[in-house]
Amino acid sequence: MNAHPWFFRTSLFATLLTLCVVVLGAWVRLTDAGLGCPDWPGCYGHLDVPNTPEAIAAANAAFPDTPVDIGKGWREMVHRYAAGLLGLLIAGLGIAAWKLRKRAGQPWKLPLFIIVLVIFQSTLGMWTVTWQLKPAVVTAHLLGGLTTLSLLWWVTLRSNYFGGAGKLAKQRGLGFLLSLGIIAAIGQITLGGWVSTNYAALACNEFPTCSLGEYWPERADFSEGFVLWRGLGVNYEFGILDHPARMAIHLVHRVGAIVVTLVFALLLWRLWRTNSAGRSIAIVIGGVLGTQIALGIANVLYNLPLSIAVAHNAGAALLMMALVTAVHLVQPIRRT
Repeated sequence: MNAHPWFFRTSLFATLLTLCVVVLGAWVRLTDAGLGCPDWPGCYGHLDVPNTPEAIAAANAAFPDTPVDIGKGWREMVHRYAAGLLGLLIAGLGIAAWKLRKRAGQPWKLPLFIIVLVIFQSTLGMWTVTWQLKPAVVTAHLLGGLTTLSLLWWVTLRSNYFGGAGKLAKQRGLGFLLSLGIIAAIGQITLGGWVSTNYAALACNEFPTCSLGEYWPERADFSEGFVLWRGLGVNYEFGILDHPARMAIHLVHRVGAIVVTLVFALLLWRLWRTNSAGRSIAIVIGGVLGTQIALGIANVLYNLPLSIAVAHNAGAALLMMALVTAVHLVQPIRRT
């Protein structure tokens, strides 16, 4: 049997909403609105953004270091509203999964785990604000969002309304290459988050060279660029690293892109040699990866335009969904 139809539809909607929340989070970060509301979960002590002269004056008096910027405040609050709705939806999904757990084909353990994950995600969201955009926390928050998205998409696929589970089962070496691809993608997404949260996207402003015609500038400071924890009490908005450290971060992300491309070339070759389902998912993964590479290059060449930068973040999310789909095609659904 399949999962309950209502559960499947809710899981699919939650997955799409999570994708929207991830993209909204990128939009907030890339428009420098992460501290648009300096407190949490409200905004200057309100459930919306202060917009009257009296409310703005009171908010500025209460938070003198972060004066009200209505545009940034609303961008942050729209993201929080969407994340709050998603949290409620996931809680409902977990409760429904528990009630339907005796139904054959009904996933229920993973939906309950996702509730725990979302609670931790909300804590990271709070720390993102209260610890003033600390790069390690913001990067972890990004990874948590993509993990939530991937697990919800897995639950949706395993509800077995799309079919395809196990079509690539027993393909020699495919499981290993797929695992390697997922590890490489997660590593590169982590590096991308580190680039973004340290404002290093334009530290190399040329392509394929980095800067001043150099491929690997000697002045790049790798020891400083990858200090993961610098203590609390520092405002990280717009970054605190000097240019050589940011350059080092950017260079490592470029090396990561080369590694990912090589790993995925092997994976796509192996998928292509399986069957029609393997060729279809290879086209999807290859298309998303190619688009990601093009968007990354365009970010450098065109000075990080907002639309391309947000699309680059969305591409990372879609790549993870494509990889999860490939795992679904490899793993048959166990009947209990």
